[in-house]
Amino acid sequence: MDLTMCGLLPDRAEEIARLYREHGNWNQVKEIWFEERRANRSTKGSSQKIYRVLSSRFKNAPATLPNPSQLPTVLDTCSSSRDKAQVLYLYLVADDALVRYAVHEYARRLAEDFPEPLDFSNETLTSVLNQFEYTDETPFDYADSTTERWCEGLRSVMREIGVLENQQTVVGNPPSLGETPLLVAMGYSYEEGDEEWFESPTGLQYLFQPSARWEELYNRAAETEAWEFVELHGSLQLWPTDEPYSSITSGGI
Repeated sequence: MDLTMCGLLPDRAEEIARLYREHGNWNQVKEIWFEERRANRSTKGSSQKIYRVLSSRFKNAPATLPNPSQLPTVLDTCSSSRDKAQVLYLYLVADDALVRYAVHEYARRLAEDFPEPLDFSNETLTSVLNQFEYTDETPFDYADSTTERWCEGLRSVMREIGVLENQQTVVGNPPSLGETPLLVAMGYSYEEGDEEWFESPTGLQYLFQPSARWEELYNRAAETEAWEFVELHGSLQLWPTDEPYSSITSGGI
């Protein structure tokens, strides 16, 4: 239930990533983080929770996402706070099994012939969570108040990435993607998938992009120098021109 503790917190996540790039050592990052919090008179308990949850997302980041030491460079290429949130969101989904389960379920519904709305009301989210089982077959079983806080945490993330419009909205729409989050989502899809990755692009699905948009997004990616269409086995396929993230980890798009 880590999501109840801090949500996405893009500014603080970016601060931790920058400290890691500068020092390259998580022990030093932790020490500096708490020194700065003490100087700002933050409560120790709150600082510990936030640091533990946010640093976990980076420490456990899969090799299929940009390395946390490269993340500040990636974030520097973003053109808006929403772009940054969409990039950081992929680290949250990769790290948090409960969030990932919910996102998978919404992506599955969105992929149906008659897709259901992106309804993040407590009622709909709870019905999704009630289907969740841990690997030891233990069911999802939390107090109603904890579940409600988790639902609000997920809605706050959905607002940050542009799915929900404001605090009063619980039904949203697939967000538009800026260039940097598009390239990160493309790279993640490519790295997570096989040769047919573009038929089920994980990163785009995590960002709730319906299949009707994929061709447009692939064309946008191919308009950058990072991706190109290549003819293989008699069909055009999209491939990175270099390493998948090289265009956004080398200081600019």
